Amino acid sequence: MHWLSVLAIAFASNLDNLAIGLAFGVRSTRIPIMSNFIIALITMVGTYLSMTIGEIMAFYMSEFVANLLGAMLISGIGLWTIIDNWRKGGAETLVSHQETSGDPIRNPYAADVDKNNIISMKESVALGVALAMNNIAIGIGAGATNVSPLLTTMFAGLFSLIFIGFGSKVGYVMARTWFGKYSGIIGGVLLFLIGIYEMIA
Repeated sequence: MHWLSVLAIAFASNLDNLAIGLAFGVRSTRIPIMSNFIIALITMVGTYLSMTIGEIMAFYMSEFVANLLGAMLISGIGLWTIIDNWRKGGAETLVSHQETSGDPIRNPYAADVDKNNIISMKESVALGVALAMNNIAIGIGAGATNVSPLLTTMFAGLFSLIFIGFGSKVGYVMARTWFGKYSGIIGGVLLFLIGIYEMIA
């Protein structure tokens, strides 16, 4: 069992959650604990389902081919993330979202539909689904490499809770640190390294 891969995948796949938490913190938008739990629960369901799909796909391949394809998918996503962030200026900050976009990932403020600076439980469902959809490919790749779906799902939910809760509390300060400025590239590098590790492990 690759504990390093479990933790790294759960961590890297939740950097979007951290970014959104920080963005809300910058705007003093509150995320009540129940809303945060709903987002974490949807993240867990999305992680488990996508990893299960990866496992099913791997069932029809040899272990070597499944592991190689899954690892290549994870590395490919990481490489694409690095290139995409680099093309946008090398430092896509956590506060430089496109406020004209209705996509909660590109513009987290769109999730606050009633503009009352509180993410309600109803609003958190849409946000949670958007975040889960964004991580489907990572989950499929991880499932194909035989990483434990149960453990990865548990840690994905835990990191989601921590990142969104913590991010919303310290958003204004942390969004301006080096981690805030380069989180997209950091996540890409981490995913790329996970894929390489799974290829040679």
